[in-house]
Amino acid sequence: MKVDGQPYRTIWLSADGRSVSVIDQTLLPHVFKVVAWRTLEDVVAGIRNMVVRGAPLIGASAGYGIALAMSADPSDKAFEYAYQALFASRPTAANLRWALDRMRSVLLPLAPSERTSVAFATARNIADEDVANCSAIGEHGKALIQQAWDSVQRSRPVNILTHCNAGWLATVDWGTALAPIYKAFDTGIPVHVWVDETRPRNQGASLTAWELGHHGVPHTVIVDNAGGHIMQNGKVDLCIVGSDRTTAGGDVCNKIGTYLKALAAHDNQVPFYVALPVSTIDWTIEDGVKSIPIETRAPEEVTVISGLTSDGKVESVQLTPQGSAALNYAFDVTPRRFVTGLVTEFGVFPPLPEEMTKLREEAEKQR
Repeated sequence: MKVDGQPYRTIWLSADGRSVSVIDQTLLPHVFKVVAWRTLEDVVAGIRNMVVRGAPLIGASAGYGIALAMSADPSDKAFEYAYQALFASRPTAANLRWALDRMRSVLLPLAPSERTSVAFATARNIADEDVANCSAIGEHGKALIQQAWDSVQRSRPVNILTHCNAGWLATVDWGTALAPIYKAFDTGIPVHVWVDETRPRNQGASLTAWELGHHGVPHTVIVDNAGGHIMQNGKVDLCIVGSDRTTAGGDVCNKIGTYLKALAAHDNQVPFYVALPVSTIDWTIEDGVKSIPIETRAPEEVTVISGLTSDGKVESVQLTPQGSAALNYAFDVTPRRFVTGLVTEFGVFPPLPEEMTKLREEAEKQR
């Protein structure tokens, strides 16, 4: 995607071949800055502190984290240390473990002297594959937006509600939930996006709105709790959200508040789609409510907020009374019965047992 006319991915190997460049998402939308990771510790901190975020991007970052670790020490012991350090950085996203297991399966059979170059090549492959997968997700999802446009007889733009940020900033490029929107917009289908602010980190307001604005996509930022009202009044044609982990049965774990949007969509007969690469599916668990670990983050994300002041400075201010406790769940789980379909690189699959089996078989064919 482009920023001020210049194409960017969210992560790439720097020109020196010894460091990894990423967009620091903690500074957006007010400051666009590229930072360099040179060590495993840089990557672990970057994932934990959300310099990068979004399940696919976390997976790609983990691949490069292993590569940087191997460039410092390619031993088995160093690999296992790096694996565990990266795995502990964000416990919910399925792509993290998927990428780490892929790096392990490729690297450990090799002699240590071969591991560094192969690690960087494998990390680059993970990133490139994510771009291709997200582009395919965009094409399959675009067809759903086309159908919505046809259903209103092409008389007005298609109104789409999304949640948090599942655009190119959450992946290596294109995005998951936003990829269909970009594809539809680029081919001339008129769209308008309702952008949830997404407390407590406001990633809809700060990241999704920033992305859409740079691409020229019409959008409106709304507070988290306005989505149900807008659906109730017939102003949403479909919802598309992302996923940090989806179970083998089709339960979806995503940014906190997704469950409430799904409930509102269900009550108002609004289609509710989840866009994700198959690498985000955890085939080892069936029931997401019982089995997915939900990350609890620092209460300061709830009690403190940052913004741009009138004199151009970025400042943080306290929102809550001194001494008030705050609980900060980062994700929730939407049961499969509220999900219309999973938009994947292999097509759109309703979260039904037979359809999930088909999806898994299709994914295994491509290995």
